[in-house]
Amino acid sequence: MICENYITRKAPALVCAGLMLGLCGCRHRVKVSPLPPVLTPVPLVEVPQPADAPMLALPHIKMPPMPVAAAAARLPRERRRAMVKDEPPPVVPPTPAQEAATIGSLTAGGTGSSQTRQDAANLIASNERRLNALSAQKAELQKDEVNTVKNFEKQAQDALNSGDAEGAMTLATKAKLLLDDLEK
Repeated sequence: MICENYITRKAPALVCAGLMLGLCGCRHRVKVSPLPPVLTPVPLVEVPQPADAPMLALPHIKMPPMPVAAAAARLPRERRRAMVKDEPPPVVPPTPAQEAATIGSLTAGGTGSSQTRQDAANLIASNERRLNALSAQKAELQKDEVNTVKNFEKQAQDALNSGDAEGAMTLATKAKLLLDDLEK
């Protein structure tokens, strides 16, 4: 019993050790004897040219030019068209009568309550603060949208000053929605 237990425990270790030694190979080098030196000189043989070599005339064929790999690697660039900027027409400020007519037509009529007037004034002030808080870089990149927001703000303030609280609220809400899109 002791002998069987000993053999079953030690046999795998002995097999692994034997395989490792067998796979390692021997460590000594086999010496290869050098070739003996050539002591006698060997004469060089010259091949004689044939006396009557046939003369072949090469035919003249017009070949296309050789393609160049560097030219094939580059794709032709598409040229950009020069942008011609049209000068905007000069801005003519509207007369006070036109401005009042335009702003006055925003609502169905009637005077707004003091609460609507206060809400419009608060929304206009809030939009102004948000517009001033925009970074200069973002304002420069989205100049058209910023100008549209400023225009809505000016129209809302004019409507509020003329007594059209609902129109001012509508314009200030439009400016607020545009500012929301700008800040995203």
